[in-house]
Amino acid sequence: MAKQKKIPMRRCLATYKSYPKKELFRIVRTPEGEIKVDDEKGKLNGRGAYLSKNIEAIKIARDTKVLDKHLEVKVPDEIYDILLSLVNDEK
Repeated sequence: MAKQKKIPMRRCLATYKSYPKKELFRIVRTPEGEIKVDDEKGKLNGRGAYLSKNIEAIKIARDTKVLDKHLEVKVPDEIYDILLSLVNDEK
């Protein structure tokens, strides 16, 4: 019998729900202090935070500034705009 592969789970900072890693965005503060949205592989170097791929979670994160607190830096509005456009592209 084949061994089942473990699915890595991560918690969304806005909703506090756990999701498979592939269902979340990873937002990274690089060692240089830049804020970037990580690609599918999730290999960007730096401190990461996860948000679920839905509009409500992104709006909650923007309103509560939870990413600012977690990444210890001011997250620009453009990052939220990028996340919202990525969610709309997937639909």
